[in-house]
Amino acid sequence: MSEHLAAGRPTAPHAPSPRDPGFAALLLDSHLRVVGTGLCPRAWSDDAGAAAWLQDHAPFGLLAHDTSPDPLFVYANHIAQHCFGYTWEEFIGLPSRLSAAPDAQHDRNSFVEAVSRRGFADGYRGRRVRKDGSHFWIEDVTMWDLVDADGNLHGQAAVFRAWTEECAQV
Repeated sequence: MSEHLAAGRPTAPHAPSPRDPGFAALLLDSHLRVVGTGLCPRAWSDDAGAAAWLQDHAPFGLLAHDTSPDPLFVYANHIAQHCFGYTWEEFIGLPSRLSAAPDAQHDRNSFVEAVSRRGFADGYRGRRVRKDGSHFWIEDVTMWDLVDADGNLHGQAAVFRAWTEECAQV
């Protein structure tokens, strides 16, 4: 996926910092409101603690993209960065469609469209591509609309609770 890092690629105009308390609150509150369950195992005394936990210690991958016509990643926690092989700086602004290989686009797009229709979708498993071009599977995925308390749509987020390497075919 090195082509995605070419000079002049789009940048996400409203990307938060990796540990932005306000964005963490949006992730957590919208997940609770839209999906109906909490994303974190406990209530945090402040949004800064939740932001640090989501970025650095969460046992799952967490990604978010904006509402651009070709949505751009605005958030990727450490697990997601590790799985996809990108640094924060490389991930942010990357079109989210590039997270899936060309032969997996239809599957990914169908899942994203289901979220757009219902507000969230879960139970997804999808093949993804790393920066170096190798593939892996994200599993037990829930994706939801990032909607604030006033009903404004900020994008979509996805959590994947498991991931596996793709075995080479013989």
